[in-house]
Amino acid sequence: MTTPAPPPRSAPSPRRRREVIDALRRGTVPVSGLDQLAVRLDHFLPALDADLELVAGGGSAFKAVRGEYGAGKTFFTRFLAERALRWGFAAAEVQISETQTPLHRLETVYRRITESLRTASYPPSAFRPVLDSWLFTLESDAVAADPTLAGADHAAVRKAAAALLERRLEAVSRQTPAFAQALRAYNAALIRQEQATADALAAWLGGQPNAAAAARRGAGIRGDLDHFGAMGFLQALLVVLRDAGHPGLVLVLDEAETLQRVRGDVRDKAFNALRQLIDEIDSGRYPGLFLVITGTPPFYDGPSGISRLAPLAQRLATDFGGDPRFDNPRAVQIRLAGFDRPALLELGRKVRDLYAAGADEPDRVASLADDAYVAELADAVTGALGGKVGVAPRVFLKKLVGDVLDRVDQFPDFDPRKHYALTLAAGELSEEERSASAAGPAAPVRAADIDLDLP
Repeated sequence: MTTPAPPPRSAPSPRRRREVIDALRRGTVPVSGLDQLAVRLDHFLPALDADLELVAGGGSAFKAVRGEYGAGKTFFTRFLAERALRWGFAAAEVQISETQTPLHRLETVYRRITESLRTASYPPSAFRPVLDSWLFTLESDAVAADPTLAGADHAAVRKAAAALLERRLEAVSRQTPAFAQALRAYNAALIRQEQATADALAAWLGGQPNAAAAARRGAGIRGDLDHFGAMGFLQALLVVLRDAGHPGLVLVLDEAETLQRVRGDVRDKAFNALRQLIDEIDSGRYPGLFLVITGTPPFYDGPSGISRLAPLAQRLATDFGGDPRFDNPRAVQIRLAGFDRPALLELGRKVRDLYAAGADEPDRVASLADDAYVAELADAVTGALGGKVGVAPRVFLKKLVGDVLDRVDQFPDFDPRKHYALTLAAGELSEEERSASAAGPAAPVRAADIDLDLP
C-alpha cells in the first residue's frame, strides 16, 4: 500500500487560526495548525514521511525524541501527529505520570490511548466513532462484495455483514478473543437498539474499568483488563483502525523523563515495559503502529534514566557526534537542538503574521508589532530568563499574543513601545522558567548582585 504525500500547506481556516492563537495565549502547545508555526523541522520530514509510509504499508516504526526543556518536544510530536492525520492516520498522545498513567501498567496506558484517540474527522475521544465507522464499513463492504444485496432488505445486509465481521475478527480472535467477543456483542446490542448495553461494552473495549457488570456478563466477558490483555487490545485496535480506513496509529508517550522521579522498583518496571513494547514492535506484533517517546537528555544518559536497564539503553543508543547539523534523522533517537535567537525571532514573526491575518486591522498589527519590536520583546523575555533562549519560547509567545497583539487589536490608542513594559511574575512561570529567571527563587545569586563592604 502506497500512501500519497500529504497535501501542501495552505492558509488555516479562521477556526483553526483562533485555536492556535488561543492556545498560545494560554501558554500551551496548540493541538492543530502547527504547520503554520514550524521552525527548522524541514530536515526531519523525509525520514518521518518514510516512517509513515512504512507504517501505512503494514509495518511499524519507533522513534525516541530528546531535547532539553523548551526545545519543542511536545510541539514536534504534535506536528508529526497532525501530519499523520493528513495521511489518514489516527493519533493519540499519552502523558506518562507516576500516579495517573504509570508506564508499567499498560492497561492504564491503553485506556489513555482510547481517551485521547483522534482522527482528522473526530476530536478526542474518537474511539466510539471509529468502532461505529468500522461496523458501518462492514455493511458497505458486504454489499460491494455481493451486488445482489443492493436491493435486499436490511436484515439480509446485516446477516451478510455479520458473516463478514466474523471473517475479519478471525485474526483478532486468535490473539485477543475477549476483544472480539465484546465487539461482536457491541454490534448485536446496536442492532437490538439496546443503547445502555452498547455504551457499557464500548467502555469496556476502551479499557474503562467500571463498565456495567450486567452488560459484560450478558456478553460472556469476565474479569478486568490487565497488563498483558492491554497489549492484545492494542493489536485489535490497530486492526479496527485499518478496516475503518485509517492506515495506522501515531502513539506519543510524552514526558518519559518523569520516570526518573518515581520509586526505583516502579521505574525499573516501567523501563522493562518500554523495552518489551519496543521489542514487540520490532517483532511485527503491531502492524500499523508508529510509537514515539520523548525525554530530556538525563532520561537517555543519566544514572536514573534508561541506563538502569542495559537492554533498553542498547536499543536506544545513538552516537550524535559533535555537530548537530549532521545528526541522522533516520536514527532511532533524534535530538532537537532547541531555540537560538534567529529561530525565536522567526517563530515570533510567524505568530505575528498569523494573528494579523485574522485581525480587524492587519496592517496596524503588522506595523506596531513589526520585526524590530518582535526582536525587542524576544530579547527582553530572554534577558528576564537569565539569557537562556531555549527556555523562552512559551513565555515569549504568551506575552506576544496576550499582552501585545491582543491590545494592539482591541485598543486603537495602544502602542506597545509606549504603553507596555514586560513583567514576569513567579506564579506564571514553570519550574524550569523560574530556575532560569534572574529574579526567580531558584536562580543562583550573581556576583554582581552581592554588596561587599570593602575598605
